[in-house]
Formats: sequence, structure tokens, C-alpha cells
Amino acid sequence: MKRTVSVTASWMVGAALLAGASASASAAGAAETSGVKMIEENCGSCHTPDSSGKFPRISDIRKSPEGWDMSVSRMQRWHGVTVSAEARAAIVKYLSDTQGLAPSESEPFRYALEQQPGAMENLPDPEMVQMCGRCHSTARPGLQRRDAAEWKRLINTHVGQWPTLEFQLLSRDRDWWTIATTTTTDTLAKMWGFKSKAWDSWKGHKTPDLKGTWAVAGHQPGKGDYSGTMTVSGGAGDRFDVRYDLSYADGSVLKADGASVVYTGYEWRGTVTLNGVENREVMTLSADGKTLSGRWFGSVNDELGADVTAVKTDGKPTLIAAQPMALKAGERAMVSLVGDSLKGAVSFGPGVTVIDSESKPWGLSVVVEVAARAAEGPREVSVGGASLSKGAVVYDAVDRVTVEPPMMIARVGDGGGPLPRHYAQFEAIGYLNGKDGKPGTADDIRLGALPASWSHDNFDEAAKELEDAKFAGSIDSKTGLFTPGEAGPNPLRAYKTNNVGNLKVVAQVDNGQGKPLSAESHLIVTVQRWVDGWIR
Repeated sequence: MKRTVSVTASWMVGAALLAGASASASAAGAAETSGVKMIEENCGSCHTPDSSGKFPRISDIRKSPEGWDMSVSRMQRWHGVTVSAEARAAIVKYLSDTQGLAPSESEPFRYALEQQPGAMENLPDPEMVQMCGRCHSTARPGLQRRDAAEWKRLINTHVGQWPTLEFQLLSRDRDWWTIATTTTTDTLAKMWGFKSKAWDSWKGHKTPDLKGTWAVAGHQPGKGDYSGTMTVSGGAGDRFDVRYDLSYADGSVLKADGASVVYTGYEWRGTVTLNGVENREVMTLSADGKTLSGRWFGSVNDELGADVTAVKTDGKPTLIAAQPMALKAGERAMVSLVGDSLKGAVSFGPGVTVIDSESKPWGLSVVVEVAARAAEGPREVSVGGASLSKGAVVYDAVDRVTVEPPMMIARVGDGGGPLPRHYAQFEAIGYLNGKDGKPGTADDIRLGALPASWSHDNFDEAAKELEDAKFAGSIDSKTGLFTPGEAGPNPLRAYKTNNVGNLKVVAQVDNGQGKPLSAESHLIVTVQRWVDGWIR
């Protein structure tokens, strides 16, 4: 294994490789034909292959593309391994394709791969949360597959690398080592074992032909719905060039070029520069190659981004979105129907009349008129042979509102320090109470994001005493974007402490009939994250 005296943490290099911004012929060729050779040359001195060609440790693990890239980076940081950018790309591509995860295996943990802000984990095994989830997300082991012996080796690695972990909170109160090497090992192997029917069925799946035009729909918190087209070209080595032509509901236009790589036959990773800011794309490709879905987000500020769904325009009638979803009774609205081959009669159900329509590259733009007494509730939207169940909702008045995320973390930054601030973006989400007339029950009907007036305040008396609301940051009253304070000690604060704080964020919304509604979210403004990774 090649080594160097200086150890470099290379997350930024990995970002370019994973996202496909470097689609050079050398990297593509290496990934396609020289994966094994690259592992032999860069990893083989420590992971010497046996007579069957298996590499110790490496061949007994399956991971996501991010997981494999973290492994290479770890070898660089811990052991001073020197790996070129091209070799690193080839190794990650080869291992992701041959020892990756099936779509059903990664699906429960998309929130971690997509860096979804404010995501809350809910693992049914409380002991697993205490043994693993107290230091990192449970998605981190959940996006790996090992047998019991290999999980035990990983536990040994933890003890060797972090020898004080047995003395930490939720370790020192129990026989941690015995539990970790017996119960925890068995649980991990049972939940996330190396062999699976899902992987046996999926492995070897080839990336479909993705070249062509795609209709795109999405929603960016704080900005609104958007739609447009994505043009995909290339394809050698599962590497693609991408061009976007998007427009938001407010009329603003977004054009951008990017590049992507598809791993494991379905894991789309891309980079694209949007309004001068580099963004990453993490999306899932359907097995038939027809649909992409996921999220794009800032390479630095991953908390700022948008949901995205795209459908390939191959002639099969498909409807993926109606924007906006909420239609107020007694009013007219312009609605974007996004999809492929949207031809024929347009219907929103009884009480909604389509009075105009215009063909667009991404689908149809229609003007609808909603009757004053149209029945409230979800509607199926159809265009010819394409339909979208619960694609729209008719409402007369908003019954209640919530703030999403319900709990969020922002981080101080800048101020002359090496790390930027990390923001918090909030949205007010409207609901109807549903048939039972009660708020917060299973039959409530989501209306989507609503215009709101935003403010923030101290969360409790302790925060009030420390004047957290004054020092921890500010919120845009129209967009719901919270900007945390600068990093570093503040001489104006009590104890000259950092600009951290415990806050509540408040949204006020008009229910559509002049009645104000309000809701709150809990915001923690904390210090910088100094150690970061693809999967936290």
C-alpha cells in the first residue's frame, strides 16, 4: 500500500469524484476495466488477495458509494495512503458496482445520503441507538452489509481507534465490551448481514440508457415549486453530462450544466453549479430507467437544497406533479402539470374547470377555475392516459399549520474562522383536518407550503436570561431562512460565550379567510462541526 508521511483528509477531493464532476477518459476507463488492478496497486500491500482473488476485509463488505469513498479517505487519513484522484474514483466505482447495496437496502436511509435537513431517526431497537447511535447516525451502519465476524472486526477497530469509548456516557454503566462483541454483533449481522436475496437479485444490473430529455419537477424550501427539463448526454463508463432549463413559480429562471456518475445501476451522483453555487445531486434511478428522484443541495451548505423528481420523455404518458397542489375554492389558478406525453382531456374532478391549457417542454400549463362550493379534499389529476392520485387538493380554509422541520440545528461560522455558517430553512405547511374534523389525526390532508410571516424568540427562561434571541442569529421574515451568528467568543454576551442559542421559530399564516394561524419549531444554534463525512 502506498504511503506518505503527511496525512491529508480529502473529503473535497471525494466530493468531485463521487459527484462525477471529473468525467475524464482516464477515470472512466479505470473504473470500467481496471477496478481490480487499482485495488491491487493501491490497497493490495495490506489487503493482499488470497488464492481466490478475495481481498481481506474489502471483499467481505458491501456499502453505498459514499461508504466506499469514506473507506478510501479513512485509509488516507489513518495510514497515510497515497491514492490518485483517478484511482480513487475507479476504486469507488468498481466496489459500488460489485459490492454495493440493492435499492431496497439503501431505501430506509435515503435521508442520510440526501443530507435531508432536520431528519429524525427512529430505530426500534433502543440498545442499538445507545451502542451505535450515540456517536453517529444509525444510517452509518445501516448502509453497510457484513457478516457477524466482520461486524466484530469493526467493533475491534472502534476500540483500537477510540480507546476511551468504554468510559463514555452509555458505556461506563454497563459491560460494554461483552455486549458489543455478542449481542450487538449478532443484532447487526441479523439486520444488515452480508448476504441477501435483494442483492443477489440486483447485482449485475446495468445502467439503462439515460440519454435524452427528462421532465423535471421539484420544490425548494424558501423558494417554491419549480419545473423544467433536464437533457442528459454521454454515458461512457456510466458518466453523463447534464443540462438544466428550469423555472420557478415566481417566474425566475435557472439554467445550469453539470455532470454525473451512476453507481450500482441506480445511484445517481452529480455536481451542478446553480446561481454560482456548486451543488451535489443524490438521486435514485428506478429499475426501468424511467424515473429519478432525490435531492440536490449545496456542496458546502447541504442544508440548503431542493427535492427533485424527473421522468424520461420516452413517449409513455406519465404525470409526476401538479404545481401548486393546493387549489382554493372560488378562485382561479395556473397549474403546471409536469410529465411525459401529456395529451388528451385534463381533469381535476368535480367542481374544477379547465379553462385554458398550453403545451410546454416539460408538460402542460393549465388555468383552472375552482367552484366556490367545490368539495374539499384530495383530487386525482389526469391528462389523457396519465394520472396522479391525490395530485391536487381543493380547500376552502386552512385548518391548521405546522413548521417543517419541527426541530432543526444551525451552526455558527465565518467571523474569520475556517468554517462557514450553516443555516436553517423553515416552511409553514398547511393541513385540512380531514373527515373526522380533528387536527393531528391520520386522515389530515396536507396542502403543502404556504406563505408565512416569520419570527424567532427565546425558547425558554434560560435562553431569555442569556439573550439567545438577540445574539444567536436572525430570520428572514418572508422566506423563513435563519442566519446564525458569527463564530467565536462574543465579548457582548454573558460569559463572553459563542453566539449559540436555544430558540423557537414562529410562523404566522392566514387561513384563507382572514383568520391567523401560527405554529412553532425548535431551533438549536450550536458550534461548528469540525469532523464531517458523507454519512454522519
